[in-house]
Amino acid sequence: MATPKMMLATEATNLADILERVLDKGIVIAGDIRIQLADVDLLNIKIRLLVASVDKAMEMGINWWQQDSYLSTKAKETEIEKENVALKKRLERLEEKIKAK
Repeated sequence: MATPKMMLATEATNLADILERVLDKGIVIAGDIRIQLADVDLLNIKIRLLVASVDKAMEMGINWWQQDSYLSTKAKETEIEKENVALKKRLERLEEKIKAK
């Protein structure tokens, strides 16, 4: 009967170390897909993937998730506040038109 190897714990530690380094430093994967027919571009896709921690991304100036209302409640509140201001202005204009008649 074979004895279980202790390599699993070592492999898990190595994977955790690699993941920690990638998130700390960041990694960019880039690729382009281009389909041409007779020197005419039919399709051109540019793919850019950044894997990094939130802190590292913000350090690099990437913070799009803070303005996305699907990902940030603060952004959603800001969007609702802007909509409320616009609706109030519209209501005031309509009320002024009704009073003018």
